[in-house]
Amino acid sequence: MSDHKQFGLLGKNISYSFSKKYFTEKFKELHLDNYTYQNFDLQQIEDFPLILHENMNQLKGFNVTIPYKEAIFKYLDEVDTDAETIGAVNAIKVLKDYRLKGFNTDAYGFENSLKPLLKGHEKHALILGTGGASKAVGFVLNKLKINFKFVSRTSINNNTITYYQLNEQVINQSHVIINTTPLGTYPNVEDLPDIPYEFLTGNHILYDLIYNPAVTSFLQKGIEKGCVVKNGEEMLKLQADRSWEIWNS
Repeated sequence: MSDHKQFGLLGKNISYSFSKKYFTEKFKELHLDNYTYQNFDLQQIEDFPLILHENMNQLKGFNVTIPYKEAIFKYLDEVDTDAETIGAVNAIKVLKDYRLKGFNTDAYGFENSLKPLLKGHEKHALILGTGGASKAVGFVLNKLKINFKFVSRTSINNNTITYYQLNEQVINQSHVIINTTPLGTYPNVEDLPDIPYEFLTGNHILYDLIYNPAVTSFLQKGIEKGCVVKNGEEMLKLQADRSWEIWNS
């Protein structure tokens, strides 16, 4: 099978992954019988060169997920300018000469799934969490000219506030609230970010990067207050399709 084309997902504890199922179904639909997608479940990023070495002749591209979107940089030969600006990579293309180029398709997925929800009055946003995904979200909000603050348990810099600082005034003016933390992911579906939900209104958009469950406790609180809500499924599909375009370009 010399024409076998191998794709995969780099991450840690990723048996639940969306990508493998999505791409396996895509390959079936497109009758690409010699294409496969597999999970490379790494306990440490240092094992990545071994994966490359073992599969090099067939590998065409990777997706990258938690917790390696930032750690992967040191293994890349080239990084797309947007991914460089964001500081996180979630898609890698294996170039002709086995060089690796990193991209960020999370930003594309987030932007194109958020834009249809915006009505124009949204001038301020809160990004809950400060991990790799939060960087792509911040990049998009910048582009859309929506001011934002990161919310973290500890205040790291001027653009970060703590959950304790979320009062009625902050919630009132922050019409977009995005959860980039894993809080509420299956099986811990009772968990949710510690924000004052009582101040939410019909002017708010609550966006959760989580897609399992489809309605997290965070989104449920928004529904109860009449907010527009959205989970991360469309963003995932869009970023996956964008990765596919990159691998095939």
